[in-house]
This record gives sequence, C-alpha cells and structure tokens, in this order.
Amino acid sequence: MLAWLSKLLGRRVAGDGGALATRRVIRSRYDAAATTTDNYRHWANADGLSADAANSPAVRRILRNRARYETANNSYARGIVNTLANDVIGTGPRLQMLTSDAAANRDIESEFMRWSKAVRLAEKLRTMRIAQATDGEAFAILVNNPKLPTTIQLDLRLVEADQVTTPELFAVAQNAVDGIVFDRFGNPVEYHVLKEHPGGGRANLRLEYSPLPAESVLHLFRADRPGQHRGIPDITPALPLFAQLRRFTLAVLAAAETAADFAGILYTDAPAGGEADAAEPFEPIELEKRALLTMPGGWKMSQMEAEQPTTSFGEFRRQILNEIARSLSMPLNVALGDSSGYNYASGRLDHQTYFKAIRVEQAHLECVVLDRILTAWLDEAVLVAGLIPAGLGPLPEWPHQFFWDGHEHVDPAKEASAQATRLTNHSTTLATEYAKQGRDWETELRQRAKEVALMTELGLTASAAQPAASTPEEQTDDEDSPDDARA
Repeated sequence: MLAWLSKLLGRRVAGDGGALATRRVIRSRYDAAATTTDNYRHWANADGLSADAANSPAVRRILRNRARYETANNSYARGIVNTLANDVIGTGPRLQMLTSDAAANRDIESEFMRWSKAVRLAEKLRTMRIAQATDGEAFAILVNNPKLPTTIQLDLRLVEADQVTTPELFAVAQNAVDGIVFDRFGNPVEYHVLKEHPGGGRANLRLEYSPLPAESVLHLFRADRPGQHRGIPDITPALPLFAQLRRFTLAVLAAAETAADFAGILYTDAPAGGEADAAEPFEPIELEKRALLTMPGGWKMSQMEAEQPTTSFGEFRRQILNEIARSLSMPLNVALGDSSGYNYASGRLDHQTYFKAIRVEQAHLECVVLDRILTAWLDEAVLVAGLIPAGLGPLPEWPHQFFWDGHEHVDPAKEASAQATRLTNHSTTLATEYAKQGRDWETELRQRAKEVALMTELGLTASAAQPAASTPEEQTDDEDSPDDARA
C-alpha cells in the first residue's frame, strides 16, 4: 500500500547534502486527442503530412477537377465565384504615382492606363481570381507582344495550374516542388511550364516543358500553412456541401415528380378474401377530364402525396449556402443573391467582414502581382525616349499606390452627412475619402476646378446645399427596416 502511494504522489530523490526532494510527474490530457470508438471514423483521415506532401500533384489534380466540375454545373457555385472575382477586382486597379514631379506622375498614370486597357489587365486579373477559387492558384507569364497598339509591348499570358509541373520531379534537386525550383533561401528561381496542356488533344506522352526564370512568372495563391508552395481551391471545404445541396434538390424534385406521375391509387379496407369487387393490381386506369367517376365495390381512391419534407427545402438551402459562403468570408445574402429578411444594421455588419476580406485580398494582389507588373512596365518604359521624364531617381524609389473600386453605401445621404462631419472636424482627409470610392483626389479636384471655372464663365452658381440630418426616428426606421440591406 505504501509503495503504491509513493508512486502516486511522486518519487523521492536524494538531493545535495542528503536532503530528500519529491519530484512529481504531471501528465495532462486533451479530450480532442483521445481516440474512441465514437470518433475513430471521424478522425481516420487526419495525418501529419507537411504542407507540400498534403498538397501533392495527385491531390491537387483531383481537387481542381472536382472544383471545376462543380462550378460548371452548380449555378450557386458559379455565382459565388464570379461575385467574388467581381468584388475583388471590379473594373480593375488604377495607378497613382506619388513622386515629387506632378506632371511626370500624370504622364505615367495616363500611359499605364492606356496599356492596362490594351492588354485587358482587369479581365485577366478577374480570370486569375476565378482560377484561384477553383484551381487554387493562377499563373501569368510576362511576355513581349508586338501586336499591342501601345508603345510598351509588355503583356501577360495566363496559364492553368495543370501546365506548371515537373514530369520528372524525382530527377530535380531536392529544393524543388512540383513545377517550381527554389534556392537555399526559399526563393523561387525557376518555373517549369509544359509546352502543351496535359488535357489538350495535342499533348504528347513526354510532356515537354520550358524552364522559365522566376522574374517572368507571377504566381497567385494563398498559403494557408507555413512551407506551402502550391495552392488548393478556395472552395475545397465547400465541395461536399455543394454536392449535398444538389443531391437534396434532386431528391425533392424526384419526390414531387413521383407524386405527380400518379393521379391516384385504389385501395380497399376489406380483409384478404373479403367482399370487394375484383381489380387487377397495378393496372392503370384512364381518367376523363371533368367527369364524375365511380369506384369498384369495396374500393376507395386516394391521391399520392410527396412525403419528402419539401417545406424545409428553403431553410436547408440557406443553411448549406451559409456554411459554403463562410469559407470565403462572404455573407449569406451575397452568396444567395437575396437580401429579403435582412435589416439595415445586420446587412452592414455582415458586409464589414466581407469588405475587410476583400481589402486583404487586394493588398495581396498588389504585392504579388501588380507591383511586379508595374516594375516590369517601368523597366521597359524608361528605355523609350520621351515616355518618362528624367530626373526621378532609381525605379525602386518611385512611390505609388493602386486604387480599387469603392463600395456603394446603402444610404448615400447618411454617408454624405457623415463624410462632411469627418472633413469638418479634421478626422479624415480628401485623399482618404476619395480613396474609399476608388478615385484619385488630385484628379477629382482638378476636374472640379475645371467645372467651377466653366460655371463661373457661364454665369452659373453652384448650390451649396448640405444634406439634412436625419432625425432619431428616421434612423430607427432605417435600421429596423427589412428592405434592401446590401451595403
């Protein structure tokens, strides 16, 4: 008994000077780490693979194919992906140079805008964002296009993730992941791009590829784990849910069609061998329109009813779509395309998280894609005589920023009043307020000055009416109103 108690309380260890000390061994336990007969199947697929091993070429290929299939055949999946790309990219980014030379800034911005329209930059960025959602990643190669109508011949050629791979990866150095070779610091130095798409009709068995320097390749993906070098579709967690939504929809439709296929069924309460007229089982009976019919003796008619819980279909669909949209930080009313049932306050609250996620994605796009495009564009522009004024210093020191489309406010009058208040108490600036709308404050002020000058010349006076402040009753009505709530 004493030996058992000593093991329980700890082990006596001789210390310095013959003193005795007691050392306790404490073991903690997590319920989530316990494997039981109830949760064994649920955690059966959990593994300790690295990020690149978990996202192996075979796994990424399966996820891409399934995500593309679901997006092509599920209208909700297609709408969610397209809406996300439209909200993130919009009509495309607009460049604002911030050097000390205002005239040079305007010239560079004007030339870059002309080039952006010529290469359809906004359209290609939207395609890249859609590819990130369905393929997990998007690749663009910086190439020279002599057919462009602009002085700068730089262009972007998009390639699918299937085409960036190394067929004989085992023969490449150890510091390589499928399609990408890295240096000892983890920087990509080379990309392997197949000359033909592996799913194309002209693809050969050898799958020849071209090694491209990392400086000419743009790789857009989201790294969810440290050490991850290839991406998986953004809608990966939602793929089983999309399948469940389609299966449930088809099941409800099949139940309704089955009930509609039968006008009625004959049945009898008489026991076997009882008194009832003879009737052939499963024999169809042709019914006449607007006619009063009699049944055989001892038989009754009943109409088929769909036992499927069709009344809960709408709620089931909303809950599934809500879970799907959560993986993309998208509110339900945007994914559903329906804001009925929302009020003003809840609509704005849901969209705050969504808009913040969009700003994060736009910042990521600027760092990974747009800054590199601008650097390559400026490298070529400085070689064109007279295109960019001299004396601006080295290219890396040219400050700049990009503007994106702003988000319309659900109540423009309230927003205008709040904006005027912020400008009056100096808690904001014109640059900040115009940036929220995706506009350049210098360009807008110059345009406004032209308008005021022309109005003065024509003898017109601009009205300076201020928006009327809404009463507390009106604010309460607006916040509780379940009308349009898309902020």
